[in-house]
Amino acid sequence: MLKSGLDKDLQSIAHENYQFKNWAKTFQCRPELLFTPQTEQQVVKVVELAKQSNKRIKVFGSGHSPSDLACTTDFLVNIDNMNRLLSVNQDQCTISVQAGMSLHKLHVVLKENNMALSNLGSISDQSIAGVMATASHGTGAHFGCMSTFIINLTMVTADGKIVHCSAIENPDLFMAAKCSLGCLGIVTQMTLKAEPSFRLEAIQKPYKFPEVLDNWDATIHSAEHVRVWWYPHTDDCVVWRSNRTEKPATTTIQTMTNAATTWWYERALGFHIYQGLLNMTRFQPNVIPSLTQFMFNKVHSRPVHVIDDAHKIFNFDCLFPQYVNEWAIAWDDAPAVLRKLEAYISKHNLKVHFPVEIRFVDEDDIWLSPAYGRKTCYIGVIMYRPYGNPVPYKKYWKGYEDIMRQYGGRPHWAKAHGQTQQDLRQSYPKFDNFLDVRQQVDPHGMFLNDYLERHIVDPQRKSGQILSKL
Repeated sequence: MLKSGLDKDLQSIAHENYQFKNWAKTFQCRPELLFTPQTEQQVVKVVELAKQSNKRIKVFGSGHSPSDLACTTDFLVNIDNMNRLLSVNQDQCTISVQAGMSLHKLHVVLKENNMALSNLGSISDQSIAGVMATASHGTGAHFGCMSTFIINLTMVTADGKIVHCSAIENPDLFMAAKCSLGCLGIVTQMTLKAEPSFRLEAIQKPYKFPEVLDNWDATIHSAEHVRVWWYPHTDDCVVWRSNRTEKPATTTIQTMTNAATTWWYERALGFHIYQGLLNMTRFQPNVIPSLTQFMFNKVHSRPVHVIDDAHKIFNFDCLFPQYVNEWAIAWDDAPAVLRKLEAYISKHNLKVHFPVEIRFVDEDDIWLSPAYGRKTCYIGVIMYRPYGNPVPYKKYWKGYEDIMRQYGGRPHWAKAHGQTQQDLRQSYPKFDNFLDVRQQVDPHGMFLNDYLERHIVDPQRKSGQILSKL
């Protein structure tokens, strides 16, 4: 389909010859057309065009998902231009925004209204719609995933209708849409629950990993927000803890006192030199354990104590492109899982990168949330791609996934994984409820793609139109 054949309104938001690459440059696609709508009515027009021309649609934001969840060869839609503040209720601590707003912008808007999100993940580059579509998460034993913030939302469904849903209005659609994987429609607006603006005091210290595992429950509940980084090939880890505080933020003068030292350790050594050394280990992987110990000793074993606005404390630099895998298990099972993972790495003489990141999320009732019905520990593994170069990771991933499956693991939806639809049905009590809602709102599979057909959609539930397209 050519852009020139569209009406003028669609021509103004259509782009030809676009190639999508995710942030890590591990997945890419070349859609027939890219659309960048600025209004809800333009979204409706794109959906109506897709319906008329039997095209599929996928929506993407920052492209941070390390999988092909956002990929398609038909119509790709980016709603970054739909980023306006719609309304604020300071008494109720709620905010309504267009769903294309980035988390970075949301933090600014919330601060201007003396509010903040209660929890947050590692980065804020993503769109609000994107983090909610995959039930993205931060850490904190008494804090749910980010999708638990949603009070109501608006979406354009495959028939071109604008549908509102909440716990009262279209409640089944709401429970499915709070973690939708982008397969129910295009979310255009959301109302989120926040809390009064707050600062966090974060303290990070080194520990011996076996001691942390032996005192697991105490570690989980040792602060409002707790994160553990384990350094494979060592018995070292760091525990990051943060709590709400009324103490003043670390001042510029205090920060600048150690600015040169901080730049050296965190940017020069921790980023640039480390990336160069990692690239060298592609040819000498046996050096990786020594490099890990060196980086821990020189950079990560240094105690950290900082106070700042909440979002600045929650976020940190994720360094350079990477392969990542992350699954969720019941947090009581995590010590056994981590010991098995350590044994697997040792037995198979794997040389893997640090860290293994460990975070905690409270249970929720969102149908496809990995934290559905259980207090959850997310365990993430990583293999960096220095300068974008490939590194071996598949054997590590297979062993990791096999261990997580033994303990009822559920993969993070944004990340590439090996679970089948039958595996996921056994993991999620409301899986078939989700499929029923998806079939009702998108019977011809407009919002499906390869990822969703590998992992989510039962072929028997597809319509004849989709089967003929395949």
